Amino acid sequence: MRALTKLFRRYGILKKWSLFLTLLLIFIFTAACSEDSVKSSEESGETTPASGEVTEGGTIKIGVLASLTGALESYGKQTRNGFELGLEYATDGTMEVAGKKIEVVFEDTETKPEVAVQKATKLLEEDEVDFLVGSSSSGDTLAVLPLAEEYEKIMIVEPAVADSITGSEFNPYIFRTARNSSQDAVAGAAAIAKKGVKIATFAPDYSFGWDGVSAFKAAAEKLGAEIVLEEYADPAATDFTSNLQKVIQAKPDYLFVVWAGANSPWNQIADLKLQDKGIKISTGAPDIPALSIMEPLVGMEGFSVYYHTLPDNKINDWLVDEHKKRFNGEVPDLFTPGGMSAAIAIVEALKKSEGDTDANELIKLMEGMSFETPKGKMTFRPDDHQALQSLYSIKLEKQEGIANPVPVLIRELSPEETEPPILNKK
Repeated sequence: MRALTKLFRRYGILKKWSLFLTLLLIFIFTAACSEDSVKSSEESGETTPASGEVTEGGTIKIGVLASLTGALESYGKQTRNGFELGLEYATDGTMEVAGKKIEVVFEDTETKPEVAVQKATKLLEEDEVDFLVGSSSSGDTLAVLPLAEEYEKIMIVEPAVADSITGSEFNPYIFRTARNSSQDAVAGAAAIAKKGVKIATFAPDYSFGWDGVSAFKAAAEKLGAEIVLEEYADPAATDFTSNLQKVIQAKPDYLFVVWAGANSPWNQIADLKLQDKGIKISTGAPDIPALSIMEPLVGMEGFSVYYHTLPDNKINDWLVDEHKKRFNGEVPDLFTPGGMSAAIAIVEALKKSEGDTDANELIKLMEGMSFETPKGKMTFRPDDHQALQSLYSIKLEKQEGIANPVPVLIRELSPEETEPPILNKK
């Protein structure tokens, strides 16, 4: 009996060892297969994160289109400087977000739509960027918009302002940190339009000018003003005498000017003494180089997109201080904060997505997204992805020790006050 019991005990032990060895072999085989699979993925350049998980590491590439030469060169360089400072501010100097490095590629559109398309295609196909930003010209930007949709990449529009960008030519991959012509118009009309006032407009003969005048006219007429003349000039012209003579003949109370670029009409407006003829001038305060030739317009009331003394917030304080340190004491100009705002918007979106650059997922996160900028809080309106933002009602004054006339704040126009109409067909 004892011998039989001993045999059963021995058989039980053997069964346990057999089970243990079988499990051990399965574990070793599974581990080997897993290791081979990882090696295979590494060799092929692919990654296999768990479902819904975004892996750290890698690079996020941003392609920035700007007019770094040509008529809008100063605008392009302001955007570039602001964008670089914005990335530094938004990432606390690390140039990383969600564990990924940020790389930026700048391309010069030369303010030519066909060049803009070539450069954007190069950024998308050769550089394989995850985002597009730009451009200085509305014409350049409108030419590039379809590429953002074709390649399914988010494009942050800055600083182009044509209403059609977020209106008739809108596609869901477009988000704009720049203000649009309608926002300018509301601010411009608020400064001068009221019942019985006669206004002539003067603008360049392309989308920026057309949209600007159209939006201003609607806003001014809503306030009771009458538009007595819409005058358009060749954007490449240097002599505006014939255009301004038409304005004089129309005898308006105000001439509202929509303009951008180095070849501005301010000198000829002064030479023809429009103000002495009883025609008051109103416009958006331009960048600092253009302000330097606006001394004849001191006392003018209009609006400003940005002047470094107008916003009162910590981000603008940082921008002004850092800009002075890096650019020989120069203050940020008209489009520098826009470049910074575009960079902040991208970083904030990537924080929300945990580094996922899939544009269709980012659209969901960015619609309605608010973020702090040098101009205060901006919000991407879900309907058309236009950033609602503050503008400034100003008066041009001469200040001691400053060469150019200075836009002095009358009052800040809130994002709610400057909210433009929704013009797309979304």
